[in-house]
Amino acid sequence: MTYDELTNGLATLDPISIAILVVSLLIIVVALVSLGVSITLGIKYAKYNKKKNSVGLTGKDAARKILDIFGLEKIKVTASGSLMYGNSYSHYFKKVRLRRLTWKKDSVSSLAMAAQKSALAVLDKEKDPDMKRRVRLTPLLSFGPLMFVPILIIGVVVDILVFETAGVCTIVAMLFGMSFYIYSIVMSVTILKTETKAQKRAIAILKEQNMINEEEEKDMEALYKLYNIEYINNIILSTLELILDILKLIAWLQGNSSSASTSND
Repeated sequence: MTYDELTNGLATLDPISIAILVVSLLIIVVALVSLGVSITLGIKYAKYNKKKNSVGLTGKDAARKILDIFGLEKIKVTASGSLMYGNSYSHYFKKVRLRRLTWKKDSVSSLAMAAQKSALAVLDKEKDPDMKRRVRLTPLLSFGPLMFVPILIIGVVVDILVFETAGVCTIVAMLFGMSFYIYSIVMSVTILKTETKAQKRAIAILKEQNMINEEEEKDMEALYKLYNIEYINNIILSTLELILDILKLIAWLQGNSSSASTSND
């Protein structure tokens, strides 16, 4: 295809179609960047997981020590799946979960993850405002985006059963489902804020307890930075996907409107 043919083809598209094309291309670009960041993070994680920490504590022992220092004896430290993103803190289950491949290793990676997830529990105990908001909205953040399709199906079914065609109920259901999606994306910023707070707090705790040296501090900061970049990329990707869904909705409404006008004529 020549440049003139491409230009002429784009000229025949309406603004919504062009916007859909542009957003779709951006999604591809951001997805590729996210993949690159994930690969880099995986390499760094594996590298630091082979590097022993200076205190000789496993992730499990480090998490237990930090939790006990702050009077969080009731918080359990358990092993989770062996995938990279198995590290977490659960307010509801009162657990710090560490990856099965790292929780019994005395590596820099295991120390970094154990300290950061334990720091989330500390923030929770101290009733940090962002942490309180995160805990309160965790169910919505987890299931909000998943509700979009079921809500949309309900709208379509009601329209078909009552009006025998997709219409008002479908649109209302789609907008209602998108509202959950939008709220979930907005609140993802709160999660990122608590994660970065916990990272800083983790390093501060480790330094106070003489559990980290300068080199390990730099390694952990590099690891945390990659996690943050990946999380930001995921927020951007989710936002672009939402914009694409909205543009498709507008295009669908325009198509229905044109069809209705043609039928009336």
